Amino acid sequence: MFKNLRVVPQLIFGRGAVAQLGDVLSARRTDSGSPVVFLIDDVHEEKSWVRTLPVRANDLIIFVSAEYEPKTIYVDELTERVREFSNRRPDGIVGIGGGTTMDLAKAVALMLTNPGSAADYQGWDLIKHPGIYKVGIPTLAGTGAEVSRTTVLTGPVRKLGINSDFTPFDQIVMDPNLVADAPDDQRFYTAMDSYIHASESLRGTFINEFARGFAEKSQDICREVFLHDLPREVADEKLMVASYLGGLSIAYSQVGVCHALSYGLSFVLGTRHGIGNCIVFDQL
Repeated sequence: MFKNLRVVPQLIFGRGAVAQLGDVLSARRTDSGSPVVFLIDDVHEEKSWVRTLPVRANDLIIFVSAEYEPKTIYVDELTERVREFSNRRPDGIVGIGGGTTMDLAKAVALMLTNPGSAADYQGWDLIKHPGIYKVGIPTLAGTGAEVSRTTVLTGPVRKLGINSDFTPFDQIVMDPNLVADAPDDQRFYTAMDSYIHASESLRGTFINEFARGFAEKSQDICREVFLHDLPREVADEKLMVASYLGGLSIAYSQVGVCHALSYGLSFVLGTRHGIGNCIVFDQL
């Protein structure tokens, strides 16, 4: 049997694209007074562009911490906070940040429509009900979280994703302006995550020409950025595309031993995902 893949159905790419978020959300807002929830990496709390987001009076903004890898208990806390804010189910949730924040947004969207704890759904195809409408806006390039069918979480006994056809975002907005001020070290490790996605995909057990096309192009773009002195603006745009393509490649081919061991480093030692990937990849 071949996979019947569900990918992100709508995408906006380009500098200044975040300005179109209002139009995106207007099409989803109902007349019920239900809020839209904005989960934003707290590193952006003082950024001027945050004040231009299309937030209405009845919406909820939560600046989330990305200091640690996303945990199931944090997802449960955020889900409860959203429920306490309004007795109406939100019209949507917007995750703005790196992989941690986007994974949190996807997980909360699912937990608002599924009972229990996020830890109950770590695994494959355990989610029974579609989540609420969700939008992903990456502010780092490389994680692939904007397009993946998983939300990787650290639970009480393991680090494992909620892998489901209900997990992907319904809409993503890829604005290279939002990654422009990422610190160089974080930018590198996140870009390496994308490169490793492609490398593992190309050597994966389930590789086929569909996944190979995405992975090879993603890897080529990463090498171009790593090995040539490109202008920052050009490099940022290219890395956003590489991240997207790398995420698509692993949707079919899946990740390999590097990511598996990186999960262990993260669970036991608290090592950040991109750094853990590089530590393991360097030894392969």
